[in-house]
Amino acid sequence: MGILTSSTVRVWTGWTLGRVLLVTVALGVLKVPHTDVASDVKVIYQGWAEVLRTGTFPMDDVTWQYPPLAGLLILLPLWLPGSYFVMFLVLVAVCDAAALLMLLRAGRGSRAGAWLWVAAVPLLGPTVYCRFDLPVTTVAIAATLALPGRSRWAGVLAGLGAMLKVWPVLVLAGASPRRHAAWRAWTACLVTCAAVCFVAAATTHGAFSFLGFQGSRGIEIESLGALPFYYGSVTGLWQGKTAMHYGSLEFLGPHVDAMGLTMLGLTALSFCFLLLWRWHNRVWTAATAADAALTAVLLFTVTSRVISPQYVIWLLGGAAVCLTARATRMRPVAWMLAAAAPLTFLEFPLFWGELVRRSVLGTSLISARDLLLLAAAALACVRLWRTNEDAELVRGPSAAPPARPSATVR
Repeated sequence: MGILTSSTVRVWTGWTLGRVLLVTVALGVLKVPHTDVASDVKVIYQGWAEVLRTGTFPMDDVTWQYPPLAGLLILLPLWLPGSYFVMFLVLVAVCDAAALLMLLRAGRGSRAGAWLWVAAVPLLGPTVYCRFDLPVTTVAIAATLALPGRSRWAGVLAGLGAMLKVWPVLVLAGASPRRHAAWRAWTACLVTCAAVCFVAAATTHGAFSFLGFQGSRGIEIESLGALPFYYGSVTGLWQGKTAMHYGSLEFLGPHVDAMGLTMLGLTALSFCFLLLWRWHNRVWTAATAADAALTAVLLFTVTSRVISPQYVIWLLGGAAVCLTARATRMRPVAWMLAAAAPLTFLEFPLFWGELVRRSVLGTSLISARDLLLLAAAALACVRLWRTNEDAELVRGPSAAPPARPSATVR
Protein backbone atom coordinates (compact mmCIF):
# COMPACT_ATOMS: atom_id res chain seq x y z
CA MET A 1 0.00 0.00 0.00
CA GLY A 2 3.04 2.22 0.28
CA ILE A 3 3.46 5.30 2.47
CA LEU A 4 0.30 6.42 4.21
CA THR A 5 -1.41 9.14 2.23
CA SER A 6 -3.86 11.72 3.52
CA SER A 7 -6.74 9.81 1.91
CA THR A 8 -5.66 6.60 3.65
CA VAL A 9 -5.41 8.40 6.98
CA ARG A 10 -8.95 9.72 6.49
CA VAL A 11 -10.21 6.22 5.77
CA TRP A 12 -8.64 4.78 8.93
CA THR A 13 -9.87 7.73 10.98
CA GLY A 14 -13.42 7.15 9.74
CA TRP A 15 -13.09 3.44 10.47
CA THR A 16 -11.87 4.10 14.02
CA LEU A 17 -14.68 6.52 14.84
CA GLY A 18 -17.36 4.20 13.47
CA ARG A 19 -16.02 1.14 15.26
CA VAL A 20 -15.63 2.95 18.58
CA LEU A 21 -19.33 3.78 18.33
CA LEU A 22 -20.19 0.15 17.55
CA VAL A 23 -18.17 -1.17 20.49
CA THR A 24 -19.63 1.46 22.80
CA VAL A 25 -23.15 0.29 21.97
CA ALA A 26 -22.19 -3.40 22.09
CA LEU A 27 -20.70 -2.95 25.58
CA GLY A 28 -23.89 -1.27 26.76
CA VAL A 29 -22.40 2.17 27.40
CA LEU A 30 -24.99 3.44 24.93
CA LYS A 31 -28.23 1.49 25.12
CA VAL A 32 -30.37 0.15 22.29
CA PRO A 33 -33.96 0.23 23.55
CA HIS A 34 -35.99 -2.92 24.12
CA THR A 35 -33.24 -5.49 23.46
CA ASP A 36 -29.84 -6.77 24.56
CA VAL A 37 -27.88 -6.99 21.31
CA ALA A 38 -25.02 -8.80 23.06
CA SER A 39 -27.05 -11.70 24.43
CA ASP A 40 -26.18 -14.04 21.56
CA VAL A 41 -22.49 -13.79 22.38
CA LYS A 42 -22.81 -13.72 26.17
CA VAL A 43 -25.30 -16.56 26.40
CA ILE A 44 -25.49 -18.64 23.22
CA TYR A 45 -21.93 -18.41 21.86
CA GLN A 46 -20.28 -18.75 25.26
CA GLY A 47 -22.54 -21.71 26.05
CA TRP A 48 -21.53 -23.36 22.78
CA ALA A 49 -17.87 -22.69 23.58
CA GLU A 50 -18.18 -24.48 26.93
CA VAL A 51 -19.60 -27.52 25.14
CA LEU A 52 -17.08 -27.37 22.30
CA ARG A 53 -14.12 -27.31 24.68
CA THR A 54 -15.07 -30.88 25.69
CA GLY A 55 -14.58 -32.08 22.10
CA THR A 56 -18.31 -32.34 21.35
CA PHE A 57 -20.46 -30.14 19.14
CA PRO A 58 -23.81 -28.90 20.56
CA MET A 59 -25.68 -31.89 19.12
CA ASP A 60 -28.82 -31.34 21.22
CA ASP A 61 -29.12 -27.63 20.40
CA VAL A 62 -31.15 -26.92 17.25
CA THR A 63 -29.71 -23.40 17.11
CA TRP A 64 -26.29 -24.87 16.21
CA GLN A 65 -26.53 -24.82 12.41
CA TYR A 66 -22.95 -24.25 11.28
CA PRO A 67 -20.19 -26.31 9.62
CA PRO A 68 -17.36 -27.73 11.76
CA LEU A 69 -14.81 -24.91 11.44
CA ALA A 70 -17.29 -22.49 13.02
CA GLY A 71 -16.64 -24.36 16.26
CA LEU A 72 -13.03 -23.18 16.23
CA LEU A 73 -14.13 -19.58 15.71
CA ILE A 74 -16.57 -19.84 18.61
CA LEU A 75 -13.90 -21.40 20.84
CA LEU A 76 -11.16 -18.88 20.13
CA PRO A 77 -12.33 -16.11 22.53
CA LEU A 78 -12.47 -18.71 25.32
CA TRP A 79 -8.75 -19.39 24.85
CA LEU A 80 -7.78 -15.71 25.00
CA PRO A 81 -7.12 -13.81 28.25
CA GLY A 82 -10.06 -11.72 29.44
CA SER A 83 -13.81 -12.18 29.37
CA TYR A 84 -15.37 -14.16 26.54
CA PHE A 85 -17.47 -11.22 25.33
CA VAL A 86 -14.62 -8.69 25.26
CA MET A 87 -12.32 -11.13 23.48
CA PHE A 88 -15.06 -11.84 20.94
CA LEU A 89 -15.31 -8.11 20.21
CA VAL A 90 -11.52 -7.93 19.84
CA LEU A 91 -11.58 -10.86 17.38
CA VAL A 92 -14.30 -9.21 15.27
CA ALA A 93 -12.49 -5.84 15.32
CA VAL A 94 -9.23 -7.44 14.14
CA CYS A 95 -11.07 -9.15 11.25
CA ASP A 96 -12.82 -5.87 10.44
CA ALA A 97 -9.48 -4.04 10.26
CA ALA A 98 -8.00 -6.84 8.13
CA ALA A 99 -10.89 -6.51 5.68
CA LEU A 100 -10.32 -2.77 5.36
CA LEU A 101 -6.59 -3.28 4.85
CA MET A 102 -7.26 -5.73 2.00
CA LEU A 103 -9.74 -3.34 0.39
CA LEU A 104 -7.23 -0.48 0.56
CA ARG A 105 -4.50 -2.60 -0.98
CA ALA A 106 -6.80 -3.82 -3.75
CA GLY A 107 -8.18 -0.38 -4.59
CA ARG A 108 -4.88 1.41 -5.05
CA GLY A 109 -6.39 3.94 -7.43
CA SER A 110 -9.77 4.18 -5.70
CA ARG A 111 -10.97 4.37 -2.12
CA ALA A 112 -14.64 3.73 -2.96
CA GLY A 113 -14.64 0.13 -1.73
CA ALA A 114 -12.85 1.06 1.49
CA TRP A 115 -15.21 3.97 2.13
CA LEU A 116 -18.27 1.79 1.58
CA TRP A 117 -16.91 -0.64 4.17
CA VAL A 118 -16.07 2.18 6.59
CA ALA A 119 -19.45 3.90 6.31
CA ALA A 120 -21.98 1.10 5.72
CA VAL A 121 -20.89 -1.45 8.34
CA PRO A 122 -21.70 0.81 11.35
CA LEU A 123 -25.11 1.54 9.81
CA LEU A 124 -26.04 -2.08 10.51
CA GLY A 125 -25.79 -1.30 14.20
CA PRO A 126 -24.12 -3.28 17.00
CA THR A 127 -25.48 -6.59 15.69
CA VAL A 128 -22.61 -6.69 13.22
CA TYR A 129 -20.11 -6.92 16.09
CA CYS A 130 -22.25 -9.34 18.12
CA ARG A 131 -22.36 -12.14 15.54
CA PHE A 132 -19.53 -14.08 13.88
CA ASP A 133 -20.50 -13.19 10.30
CA LEU A 134 -17.94 -10.40 9.96
CA PRO A 135 -14.93 -12.73 10.36
CA VAL A 136 -16.50 -15.06 7.79
CA THR A 137 -16.99 -12.11 5.43
CA THR A 138 -13.31 -11.20 5.83
CA VAL A 139 -12.35 -14.66 4.59
CA ALA A 140 -14.74 -14.27 1.63
CA ILE A 141 -13.25 -10.86 0.78
CA ALA A 142 -9.76 -12.41 0.73
CA ALA A 143 -10.97 -15.25 -1.50
CA THR A 144 -12.65 -12.89 -3.98
CA LEU A 145 -9.62 -10.62 -4.21
CA ALA A 146 -7.33 -13.63 -4.80
CA LEU A 147 -9.55 -15.14 -7.50
CA PRO A 148 -8.22 -13.31 -10.61
CA GLY A 149 -4.53 -14.04 -10.06
CA ARG A 150 -4.22 -16.82 -7.47
CA SER A 151 -7.10 -19.16 -8.15
CA ARG A 152 -5.77 -22.07 -6.08
CA TRP A 153 -5.31 -19.85 -3.02
CA ALA A 154 -8.79 -18.41 -3.62
CA GLY A 155 -10.15 -21.95 -3.58
CA VAL A 156 -8.47 -22.72 -0.27
CA LEU A 157 -9.91 -19.55 1.29
CA ALA A 158 -13.37 -20.23 -0.14
CA GLY A 159 -13.17 -23.77 1.29
CA LEU A 160 -12.26 -22.45 4.73
CA GLY A 161 -15.10 -19.95 4.48
CA ALA A 162 -17.51 -22.70 3.46
CA MET A 163 -16.52 -24.68 6.53
CA LEU A 164 -17.35 -21.62 8.63
CA LYS A 165 -20.74 -20.74 7.15
CA VAL A 166 -21.20 -22.35 3.68
CA TRP A 167 -21.97 -19.22 1.65
CA PRO A 168 -18.34 -18.10 0.91
CA VAL A 169 -18.08 -20.95 -1.61
CA LEU A 170 -20.32 -18.82 -3.85
CA VAL A 171 -17.49 -16.36 -4.54
CA LEU A 172 -16.01 -18.97 -6.89
CA ALA A 173 -18.88 -18.25 -9.31
CA GLY A 174 -16.57 -15.74 -10.99
CA ALA A 175 -13.58 -18.05 -11.40
CA SER A 176 -12.20 -17.72 -14.92
CA PRO A 177 -12.14 -20.79 -17.22
CA ARG A 178 -8.89 -19.48 -18.73
CA ARG A 179 -6.00 -21.91 -18.25
CA HIS A 180 -8.17 -24.08 -16.01
CA ALA A 181 -8.23 -21.45 -13.25
CA ALA A 182 -11.80 -22.39 -12.30
CA TRP A 183 -10.82 -26.06 -12.11
CA ARG A 184 -7.90 -25.25 -9.81
CA ALA A 185 -10.06 -23.05 -7.59
CA TRP A 186 -12.87 -25.57 -7.19
CA THR A 187 -10.45 -28.45 -6.67
CA ALA A 188 -8.59 -26.55 -3.95
CA CYS A 189 -11.93 -25.67 -2.35
CA LEU A 190 -13.14 -29.27 -2.30
CA VAL A 191 -9.82 -30.59 -0.96
CA THR A 192 -9.86 -27.96 1.81
CA CYS A 193 -13.45 -28.82 2.78
CA ALA A 194 -12.64 -32.53 2.79
CA ALA A 195 -9.57 -31.98 4.97
CA VAL A 196 -11.50 -29.90 7.51
CA CYS A 197 -14.31 -32.47 7.61
CA PHE A 198 -11.85 -35.32 8.11
CA VAL A 199 -10.07 -33.58 10.99
CA ALA A 200 -13.40 -32.63 12.60
CA ALA A 201 -14.77 -36.17 12.29
CA ALA A 202 -11.57 -37.70 13.67
CA THR A 203 -11.16 -35.38 16.65
CA THR A 204 -14.69 -34.38 17.73
CA HIS A 205 -18.21 -35.74 18.13
CA GLY A 206 -21.30 -34.47 16.31
CA ALA A 207 -19.47 -32.30 13.78
CA PHE A 208 -22.21 -32.78 11.17
CA SER A 209 -25.30 -32.54 13.38
CA PHE A 210 -25.93 -29.09 11.88
CA LEU A 211 -27.11 -30.66 8.61
CA GLY A 212 -30.37 -31.92 10.10
CA PHE A 213 -31.08 -28.71 11.98
CA GLN A 214 -30.47 -26.49 8.96
CA GLY A 215 -32.70 -28.54 6.68
CA SER A 216 -35.64 -28.20 9.06
CA ARG A 217 -35.78 -24.39 8.99
CA GLY A 218 -38.91 -22.63 7.78
CA ILE A 219 -39.78 -19.05 6.74
CA GLU A 220 -38.02 -16.63 9.08
CA ILE A 221 -39.89 -13.36 9.62
CA GLU A 222 -37.20 -11.20 7.96
CA SER A 223 -36.96 -13.18 4.72
CA LEU A 224 -38.40 -12.16 1.37
CA GLY A 225 -40.72 -15.16 1.52
CA ALA A 226 -42.25 -13.74 4.71
CA LEU A 227 -43.71 -10.66 3.00
CA PRO A 228 -46.97 -12.33 1.79
CA PHE A 229 -47.66 -13.45 5.37
CA TYR A 230 -47.15 -9.90 6.64
CA TYR A 231 -49.58 -8.57 4.05
CA GLY A 232 -52.03 -11.36 4.84
CA SER A 233 -51.78 -10.60 8.57
CA VAL A 234 -52.31 -6.85 8.11
CA THR A 235 -55.38 -7.42 5.92
CA GLY A 236 -56.72 -10.31 8.01
CA LEU A 237 -56.52 -12.77 5.11
CA TRP A 238 -53.92 -15.05 6.73
CA GLN A 239 -54.49 -16.73 10.06
CA GLY A 240 -51.16 -17.91 11.37
CA LYS A 241 -48.60 -17.00 14.03
CA THR A 242 -44.96 -16.20 14.67
CA ALA A 243 -42.99 -18.44 17.03
CA MET A 244 -39.47 -19.57 17.82
CA HIS A 245 -38.68 -22.50 15.56
CA TYR A 246 -35.20 -23.97 15.00
CA GLY A 247 -33.45 -21.02 16.54
CA SER A 248 -35.29 -18.10 14.92
CA LEU A 249 -38.69 -16.47 14.79
CA GLU A 250 -40.63 -18.01 11.93
CA PHE A 251 -44.10 -17.86 10.47
CA LEU A 252 -46.15 -20.95 11.26
CA GLY A 253 -49.50 -21.65 9.65
CA PRO A 254 -51.24 -22.18 6.29
CA HIS A 255 -49.11 -22.09 3.13
CA VAL A 256 -45.80 -21.64 4.98
CA ASP A 257 -44.45 -25.01 3.81
CA ALA A 258 -45.40 -24.17 0.23
CA MET A 259 -43.54 -20.86 0.48
CA GLY A 260 -40.49 -22.69 1.84
CA LEU A 261 -40.49 -24.96 -1.21
CA THR A 262 -40.94 -21.93 -3.46
CA MET A 263 -37.87 -20.24 -1.97
CA LEU A 264 -35.82 -23.42 -2.46
CA GLY A 265 -37.00 -23.49 -6.08
CA LEU A 266 -35.94 -19.89 -6.56
CA THR A 267 -32.51 -20.75 -5.15
CA ALA A 268 -32.22 -23.54 -7.73
CA LEU A 269 -33.22 -21.12 -10.51
CA SER A 270 -30.57 -18.69 -9.30
CA PHE A 271 -27.89 -21.34 -9.65
CA CYS A 272 -29.20 -22.12 -13.14
CA PHE A 273 -28.87 -18.45 -14.05
CA LEU A 274 -25.26 -18.39 -12.86
CA LEU A 275 -24.43 -21.52 -14.87
CA LEU A 276 -26.08 -20.04 -17.97
CA TRP A 277 -24.16 -16.82 -17.49
CA ARG A 278 -20.87 -18.68 -17.26
CA TRP A 279 -21.65 -20.51 -20.50
CA HIS A 280 -22.63 -17.22 -22.18
CA ASN A 281 -19.87 -14.99 -20.82
CA ARG A 282 -16.69 -14.25 -22.78
CA VAL A 283 -15.16 -11.57 -20.51
CA TRP A 284 -12.99 -12.57 -17.55
CA THR A 285 -11.30 -9.80 -15.57
CA ALA A 286 -10.83 -8.90 -11.92
CA ALA A 287 -14.06 -6.91 -12.16
CA THR A 288 -15.87 -9.92 -13.65
CA ALA A 289 -14.79 -12.13 -10.75
CA ALA A 290 -15.96 -9.63 -8.13
CA ASP A 291 -19.22 -8.85 -9.93
CA ALA A 292 -20.11 -12.52 -10.30
CA ALA A 293 -19.23 -13.23 -6.66
CA LEU A 294 -21.48 -10.43 -5.41
CA THR A 295 -24.33 -11.50 -7.70
CA ALA A 296 -24.10 -15.11 -6.53
CA VAL A 297 -24.14 -14.19 -2.83
CA LEU A 298 -26.94 -11.69 -3.38
CA LEU A 299 -29.10 -14.25 -5.18
CA PHE A 300 -28.43 -16.82 -2.46
CA THR A 301 -29.44 -14.27 0.19
CA VAL A 302 -32.70 -13.01 -1.30
CA THR A 303 -33.92 -16.53 -2.09
CA SER A 304 -33.00 -17.85 1.36
CA ARG A 305 -35.69 -18.80 3.86
CA VAL A 306 -33.77 -16.71 6.41
CA ILE A 307 -32.37 -13.17 6.05
CA SER A 308 -31.01 -12.35 9.48
CA PRO A 309 -29.64 -8.79 9.98
CA GLN A 310 -26.03 -9.98 9.97
CA TYR A 311 -26.47 -11.47 6.48
CA VAL A 312 -26.26 -7.95 5.05
CA ILE A 313 -22.57 -7.84 6.05
CA TRP A 314 -21.97 -10.58 3.47
CA LEU A 315 -23.38 -8.31 0.78
CA LEU A 316 -21.47 -5.24 1.96
CA GLY A 317 -18.21 -7.19 1.78
CA GLY A 318 -18.93 -8.28 -1.80
CA ALA A 319 -20.02 -4.77 -2.76
CA ALA A 320 -16.84 -3.26 -1.31
CA VAL A 321 -14.69 -5.68 -3.32
CA CYS A 322 -16.54 -4.74 -6.50
CA LEU A 323 -15.82 -1.05 -5.91
CA THR A 324 -12.08 -1.75 -5.76
CA ALA A 325 -12.22 -2.61 -9.50
CA ARG A 326 -12.66 0.41 -11.78
CA ALA A 327 -14.36 -1.70 -14.45
CA THR A 328 -17.04 -3.07 -12.13
CA ARG A 329 -20.63 -3.07 -13.37
CA MET A 330 -22.01 -3.20 -9.83
CA ARG A 331 -21.65 0.40 -8.62
CA PRO A 332 -25.39 1.12 -8.41
CA VAL A 333 -25.95 -2.29 -6.83
CA ALA A 334 -23.27 -1.59 -4.23
CA TRP A 335 -24.85 1.67 -3.14
CA MET A 336 -28.31 0.06 -3.04
CA LEU A 337 -26.86 -2.50 -0.62
CA ALA A 338 -25.32 0.29 1.45
CA ALA A 339 -28.81 1.83 1.68
CA ALA A 340 -30.15 -1.51 2.95
CA ALA A 341 -27.86 -1.30 6.00
CA PRO A 342 -29.73 1.43 7.94
CA LEU A 343 -33.06 -0.16 6.99
CA THR A 344 -31.78 -3.37 8.54
CA PHE A 345 -30.83 -1.53 11.74
CA LEU A 346 -34.35 -0.09 11.91
CA GLU A 347 -36.03 -3.49 11.59
CA PHE A 348 -33.60 -5.07 14.06
CA PRO A 349 -33.13 -4.17 16.80
CA LEU A 350 -34.94 -0.80 16.90
CA PHE A 351 -38.42 -1.88 15.78
CA TRP A 352 -38.14 -5.63 16.18
CA GLY A 353 -41.28 -5.76 18.29
CA GLU A 354 -43.26 -4.24 15.42
CA LEU A 355 -42.15 -7.07 13.14
CA VAL A 356 -43.11 -9.69 15.71
CA ARG A 357 -46.55 -8.08 16.08
CA ARG A 358 -46.89 -7.84 12.28
CA SER A 359 -47.96 -4.22 12.57
CA VAL A 360 -48.21 -1.80 9.66
CA LEU A 361 -44.92 -0.16 10.72
CA GLY A 362 -43.11 -3.49 10.98
CA THR A 363 -44.52 -4.65 7.65
CA SER A 364 -43.44 -1.39 6.00
CA LEU A 365 -39.89 -1.58 7.35
CA ILE A 366 -39.23 -5.18 6.37
CA SER A 367 -40.87 -4.63 2.98
CA ALA A 368 -38.60 -1.65 2.27
CA ARG A 369 -35.47 -3.59 3.19
CA ASP A 370 -36.35 -6.85 1.43
CA LEU A 371 -37.73 -5.24 -1.73
CA LEU A 372 -34.57 -3.11 -1.95
CA LEU A 373 -32.49 -6.30 -1.75
CA LEU A 374 -34.69 -7.90 -4.41
CA ALA A 375 -34.26 -4.88 -6.70
CA ALA A 376 -30.49 -4.99 -6.15
CA ALA A 377 -30.45 -8.70 -7.04
CA ALA A 378 -32.44 -8.13 -10.24
CA LEU A 379 -30.20 -5.23 -11.28
CA ALA A 380 -27.07 -7.27 -10.51
CA CYS A 381 -28.29 -10.09 -12.76
CA VAL A 382 -29.05 -7.70 -15.63
CA ARG A 383 -25.74 -5.89 -15.37
CA LEU A 384 -23.74 -9.11 -15.03
CA TRP A 385 -25.45 -10.58 -18.11
CA ARG A 386 -24.58 -7.45 -20.14
CA THR A 387 -20.86 -7.77 -19.48
CA ASN A 388 -20.31 -9.08 -23.00
CA GLU A 389 -22.28 -6.23 -24.55
CA ASP A 390 -20.09 -3.68 -22.79
CA ALA A 391 -16.98 -5.40 -24.13
CA GLU A 392 -18.45 -5.25 -27.65
CA LEU A 393 -19.01 -1.50 -27.30
CA VAL A 394 -15.43 -0.98 -26.08
CA ARG A 395 -14.00 -2.94 -29.00
CA GLY A 396 -16.14 -1.11 -31.55
CA PRO A 397 -17.61 -2.43 -34.81
CA SER A 398 -14.28 -2.68 -36.59
CA ALA A 399 -12.57 -4.68 -33.89
CA ALA A 400 -11.86 -8.37 -33.94
CA PRO A 401 -14.71 -10.81 -33.20
CA PRO A 402 -15.39 -11.84 -29.59
CA ALA A 403 -12.86 -14.07 -27.93
CA ARG A 404 -13.47 -17.74 -27.38
CA PRO A 405 -14.75 -18.85 -23.94
CA SER A 406 -11.25 -19.67 -22.77
CA ALA A 407 -9.81 -16.25 -23.65
CA THR A 408 -9.62 -13.17 -21.49
CA VAL A 409 -10.71 -9.70 -22.48
CA ARG A 410 -8.81 -7.13 -20.49
